[in-house]
Amino acid sequence: MQYQAVVPGRFLSRPNRFVAQVEAEGNVRTVHVKNTGRCRELLVPGAAVYLEKSANPKRKTGYDLIAVQKGSLLVNMDAQAPNQVFAEWLSSRLPEGAVLRREVRWGDSRLDFCVEGPRGPYFIEVKGVTLEDHGAARFPDAPTERGIKHIRELRRAAEAGLGAALFFVVQMEGMRSVAPNDETHPAFGEALREAAAHGVRVCAWDCAVTPESLAIRKEVPVIL
Repeated sequence: MQYQAVVPGRFLSRPNRFVAQVEAEGNVRTVHVKNTGRCRELLVPGAAVYLEKSANPKRKTGYDLIAVQKGSLLVNMDAQAPNQVFAEWLSSRLPEGAVLRREVRWGDSRLDFCVEGPRGPYFIEVKGVTLEDHGAARFPDAPTERGIKHIRELRRAAEAGLGAALFFVVQMEGMRSVAPNDETHPAFGEALREAAAHGVRVCAWDCAVTPESLAIRKEVPVIL
């Protein structure tokens, strides 16, 4: 996926989870943060960030914060990007006759994707990963009851004999592994391990990241 009109900036502060103060193009600007997670290890004062300039002149915030430099690591932190980049990646890999559908209702949840083909439906939930710890990626960076609900729906699908997978899109390059962040939300890790034991496939791929683009790159081992 590609961004348009990307400009560099310097992060100053985050008054709330929706906006940040960033020095860019010679002024201090209020920008939209495209990630409502904590991101405390990323958004530190003075960090180099990248903004996409909005083409809509009527918007209250003229920029979206999409990426941040963490040391030598460039991290895409756009929460909408994982689903978009996954759809682009999977669409070119679908078997003949299969159709990829988005936002599909299953049980009490709406899952991100469903591949419908001759063998029946295959449900996929995508999670974007931005938390890095000494070269390893972790998810989540904050408790997510919604994430647990999705895992349980995937497990029910697998137990019903349907295809089910949780796909981690790691929004950075070169991670040696991905694992549940048990310190932050142990219930998520427990639910994920139980789902995997009942037939849910758990996989992760990292991404090639530039200020202007994001592309799924290479599979990363998942440690449960």
